[in-house]
Amino acid sequence: MGETLRLNSSGMQCVGAYRADPEGQPIGGIVVIQEIFGVNAHIRAVVDGFAEAGYAAIAPAFFDHVENDVELDYDAAGIARGRSLVAELDIDQVMAAVGSAADSIQSAGRIGVVGYCWGGTIAMLSASRLGLPAVSYYGARNVAWLHETFTAPLQFHFGEKDRSIPPEAIERHRQCLPDAEIYLYPAGHGFNCDLRKDFAPQSAALARERTLAFFEQNLAACRT
Repeated sequence: MGETLRLNSSGMQCVGAYRADPEGQPIGGIVVIQEIFGVNAHIRAVVDGFAEAGYAAIAPAFFDHVENDVELDYDAAGIARGRSLVAELDIDQVMAAVGSAADSIQSAGRIGVVGYCWGGTIAMLSASRLGLPAVSYYGARNVAWLHETFTAPLQFHFGEKDRSIPPEAIERHRQCLPDAEIYLYPAGHGFNCDLRKDFAPQSAALARERTLAFFEQNLAACRT
């Protein structure tokens, strides 16, 4: 459904992206932020899903700053390699790529961001550093950035069985971001991904429903 393209980048190496557009006029745009496994089949399916819901959607391939065309498996080797690649990225470089992706779909209208796992934290930072409404799924690195000033609406999704995000971390979100929407599910980490062992279809479906409602309120409802 979608297509692979290249984004403008401030670095020496171009950053690729996967984009999908809806039939007819889009009701807004969504930047989809990958997990640590690259813009793989799951992330492309997520992009396609948002396009089917009426949004112009795009997933920048951040790892292109280090290595092109990275798609990792959800196993121990994939996790280790993904963490290594993330460690080589500069946060300002990452945020610049999010901004470039948002610029590339700005004709769609208002832009929002959604991210998963590592991407959940990048999505959250998009609300403070880029002023974009953002939805964060199980961002285990969020707590380190909760001191920032957030200028756009936020929504969070966490799994109650996620050992990487303890209850006290979720409580910190409530304390620091009292206006944010925070939802818990009877699930583990990565519950939205049907390629992971913790995939929880009912929780994923409810989280998607809430995510689309969030974007309807903060993107589509704000069209002029």
